[in-house]
Amino acid sequence: MSAHADLSAAADSLDVRVLTEADFPDWARATNTGFLRAAAYTEEDLALRLSRTDLSRARGAFDQGRCVATYRSFAQQLTVPGGQFVRADAVSAVTVAPTHRRRGLLSRMIRADLAEAKERGDVVATLIAAEYPIYGRYGFGHATSTNVWEIDTHRTGLDPRWSGPECGGRIDLVDGEEIRKAGPELHERFRAERHGAIDRDEHWWQARTGLTAYSFDPQPPAFYVVYRAPASRGGQVEGLAAYRADDMWGDGKQPLNTVHVDHMIATSPAAERALWHYLCSIDWVAKVRTGYRAPDDLLPDLLVDQRAASVVTSADWLWVRVLDVVRALEARTYEKSGTVVLEVADRLGLAGGRFRLTVSEFGTATCEPTAEDAELRLGARELGALYLGGRSALRMAALGEVSEEVAGAAARVDGLFRTARQPWCPDIF
Repeated sequence: MSAHADLSAAADSLDVRVLTEADFPDWARATNTGFLRAAAYTEEDLALRLSRTDLSRARGAFDQGRCVATYRSFAQQLTVPGGQFVRADAVSAVTVAPTHRRRGLLSRMIRADLAEAKERGDVVATLIAAEYPIYGRYGFGHATSTNVWEIDTHRTGLDPRWSGPECGGRIDLVDGEEIRKAGPELHERFRAERHGAIDRDEHWWQARTGLTAYSFDPQPPAFYVVYRAPASRGGQVEGLAAYRADDMWGDGKQPLNTVHVDHMIATSPAAERALWHYLCSIDWVAKVRTGYRAPDDLLPDLLVDQRAASVVTSADWLWVRVLDVVRALEARTYEKSGTVVLEVADRLGLAGGRFRLTVSEFGTATCEPTAEDAELRLGARELGALYLGGRSALRMAALGEVSEEVAGAAARVDGLFRTARQPWCPDIF
């Protein structure tokens, strides 16, 4: 028997199943091991993790009773261009023990989950990929990207004596309790305006403000700050930032501290400007690390000297897998009117077919299966990458990732799908 056959037989002998509560402690241990954290959970950790896990959507692979691979999904809403929210199957906690790789365990778990998501009526599936090459073969496409900037505060050209926004608004330092009150409503307004964003539940706000946390979590942010609009605009909160600072001093007692931004959202350019100006003017702070931001973030242009902000990370972020082509393409709006016939290949058999997309002068669309000749052929992965408007079909054609059956089809798809602002997901899950 070949080595490949031996592995296949060994894989078939493993028990891949939906979790029971009795499985959960071992599954949690395996998840921590896979993410290179201390394997042990406290009882408090287990109770908190269980309260945040839908066991009917959690899977594990077991070898002689021991969990060796983990997977879970949960309900999510994804904002698409135009501001509509679509139902998403969010994939998380994916691990395979180093001793059990290359046995098809992830394939068995993800195929079952995606089939259930399709049956449930989810429009797309989403995930944040720890490793780039893994998920394309399951139809996920790199749909949004992220940047991290490091700002040299001494070079920004901003007034270091700054004491408040020039627009009539105000900056206030607040505590976690106030963030839990003001943050959810602000985020609802933010995600309605920014395609690529996802919803945040109560657990998210509790965890990010230190109310609930695992024993192995990093410390919550030390400081919270909000921007309030001028009274003439109602004085509502239009932005917030959470941050921490280290304690570094040079040999001559020069302060060399760095502020690390945990998260920041804003619903107006005035709020963004005021929050970044505040962070760059804190006493004793020499550098600001921005946390994950959109590739087209306003930040560099808000500085007098743009070179004060250097990109230190530029990478893929949210991956999208279309499960229902018709509902997905009809849910979003488009930049131009026009028609294109797409042929989608899907090796998992979930979203394949030939579809005619027709976009009106108002940017709304109808999509229907068709027997017409295809103008652009692409895989489910490429459709997921294009879906939120941040990737280019023309570039994909140049790379051989999509196939033009009619000259100019890729350029027409770009004209329809691309968006003026880049999609952005500020969250990890």
